Amino acid sequence: MDMLWSGWGDPAKAAPLPEEVVGLLRDLLGVRPADAPATALAAIEPRLSRLTGEARAALEAAVGEAHVRGDDETRVRHTRGKSTPDLLRIRAGEVTDAPDAVVLPADHDEVLAVLAACTEHRVAVVPFGGGTSVVGGLAPQGHTAFVALDLRRMNRLVALDEVSRTATLQPGLRGPEVEALLAERGYTLGHFPQSFEWATVGGFAAARSSGQASAGFGRFDDMVTALQVATPRGTLDLGRAPRSAAGPDLRQLVLGSEGAFGVITSVTVRIHPTADAKVYEGWRFPSFAQGQAALRTLAQDGPMPTVLRLSDETETMIGLAKPDAIGGSLSSDAGCLAIVGYEGTADEVAHRKARVHTALSAAQGEPLGEDPGTGWAHGRYNAPYLRDALLDAGAFAETLETAAFWSDIPALYDAVRTALTRSLTDAGTPPLVMCHVSHVYPAGASLYFTVVSAQGKDPVAHWAPAKRAANDAILAAGGTISHHHGVGTDHRDWYAREIGPLGVEVLHAVKDRLDPAGILNPGILLPPLPTV
Repeated sequence: MDMLWSGWGDPAKAAPLPEEVVGLLRDLLGVRPADAPATALAAIEPRLSRLTGEARAALEAAVGEAHVRGDDETRVRHTRGKSTPDLLRIRAGEVTDAPDAVVLPADHDEVLAVLAACTEHRVAVVPFGGGTSVVGGLAPQGHTAFVALDLRRMNRLVALDEVSRTATLQPGLRGPEVEALLAERGYTLGHFPQSFEWATVGGFAAARSSGQASAGFGRFDDMVTALQVATPRGTLDLGRAPRSAAGPDLRQLVLGSEGAFGVITSVTVRIHPTADAKVYEGWRFPSFAQGQAALRTLAQDGPMPTVLRLSDETETMIGLAKPDAIGGSLSSDAGCLAIVGYEGTADEVAHRKARVHTALSAAQGEPLGEDPGTGWAHGRYNAPYLRDALLDAGAFAETLETAAFWSDIPALYDAVRTALTRSLTDAGTPPLVMCHVSHVYPAGASLYFTVVSAQGKDPVAHWAPAKRAANDAILAAGGTISHHHGVGTDHRDWYAREIGPLGVEVLHAVKDRLDPAGILNPGILLPPLPTV
């Protein structure tokens, strides 16, 4: 099944907002229904393909004629990603940056052949997994023609090493497919980002994804032990051991590279035995600061649960931690809700839970039982559907995230909220800004912000200065421009500021060596070098 072309996920799972939430948006933010319905898919006509006959023939020779698709619907479905501006533009029928064709290779050798053909004919290539990018990672710049390289046919479990507890996966496997294949052998990957149902293994690696159980299983880049990468210059096989002192780790150069250096064609990852027991529960803290202090204690002194997240006062009041029950806890004294989850054997879960209870109670936490945790677990993949419903109701809803050291978190939180509130209020659409701590480490944590406002006359245009203001605030307050969404085009210029001019030159040197014709996802990740 393909994802909804103009929104998120399975169209059958979409549901309108409850009337009480629509009323809240109207009264609180001045939200009004959209002036016009979304354009119908059948009415959208991409511009004429710019592929030459010679280029198309070369691509067909690489993967077979049936696997080079140029029909309008396929091209529209591979246009951009799933950020709110992406969705608003495609709902309006604006697909000026649709790919000129969609190419579906079957294996590593076919990917190499596609890259060779595109290098010869100067056609840009955008690797396409689940299409879930929210940072402009699928809209190349500075090209004449480009193809979306859809990796869905590369969807096998290649090998499973039960002695080493690793699995080698092809990049087109979606999250649920990975879990189903591993479960047949009694294992789990343990990687469950909010995009889990649609994002792919290659995308997890290319964007340094982080799942909701990262406290227990780690980030995706922590899981990777080996990679195979197809580049216009040939093949990179990276990773001979779990750790090595044999020079810089080139795996880390590919992880997070967003298709700019090569196309990931297989990933070897650590796996874990399937858990016998899973328990999720809720805790309440009097304030966001007190909740953060409690999470920091667990991250630094243990024990660490498998899932650990904390909503601020506003997100708790609205009930965003439980999208299926949004608007159901509108109480100003709700405090801050933490979700804590445990996975493992029954004895491991019981032991860890008892120790966590002792630590959180000492940190002024109030146990709420399993209902809040079970509600979160049941609805944890539904938030993107909620965004679609908000757009349908005439609201603007978008997310952004960052991370910093614990000592910088309070100032970072205040700076981003202030930047978003000031910018959108000045634009005439005062927002509701919510936040949660989504991932924790001994040295710091990530902050995940959700912004809701009225759409205004031109929602894409009015969001752009707010996004810039938030990005500026993140860097000024000591945060990283992205913790797990990636760089794309939305964060590219701020990424350049984060790593500095020399860092940009180093990345361009790698790009020039691996992709001298510059066909791989041009304009993504790497800002242009300054002209002299």
